[in-house]
Amino acid sequence: MKTLRLTLILLSMLAFSLSSNGRTAVGTMDGTVMDGHGKPVPGATVTIQTSDGQHPHATHTDGKGRFTFARFATGQYDLRAYSDGSYSEWAKRIVIRARKPTQITLRIAKSKS
Repeated sequence: MKTLRLTLILLSMLAFSLSSNGRTAVGTMDGTVMDGHGKPVPGATVTIQTSDGQHPHATHTDGKGRFTFARFATGQYDLRAYSDGSYSEWAKRIVIRARKPTQITLRIAKSKS
């Protein structure tokens, strides 16, 4: 009985270590920020946060309007872009998965002055 109990404990520990491996799965989100005419927006600020509004991070687009959020925990995120006083709509519940980069395009429409 003692041997069976010890075997079950060891198997449980092994199963847990194989399933979680002590690490959180990570993924990547790549995207482009475009203006209302379909042209890329260089230097735009792109903000990402978990869909519950936590852990905000920001980056800037390159000269071709591209951005990357690398090595983010898998899950759902909300994104928004900003440039020259105008924002994109929030892109809600965008999923980052392990092994396959998520692609997204954010569009900034210039506000009417």
